[in-house]
Amino acid sequence: MQEILTAVTYPIAWLICSYVLKIESGLAKLLISLTASILVYVLIGIMRSPKENKGDKEDE
Repeated sequence: MQEILTAVTYPIAWLICSYVLKIESGLAKLLISLTASILVYVLIGIMRSPKENKGDKEDE
C-alpha cells in the first residue's frame, strides 16, 4: 500500500506543479514531485512504526 501511494503521489504532484502552480521548468517539477513522493513514503513508514512496536511488545 505504501508503494502504491508513493507511485500515485508522483503524477499528482507533477500535475499540480504544471497546472496549479504554473511551473514550466521540468527539473523543478521533477524535484518537487520526487520530494513529495519520498515524503509520502517516509510519513507512512513513520505512522506504521509505532503500531509495529506496540505489536512487538504485546507478544512478549
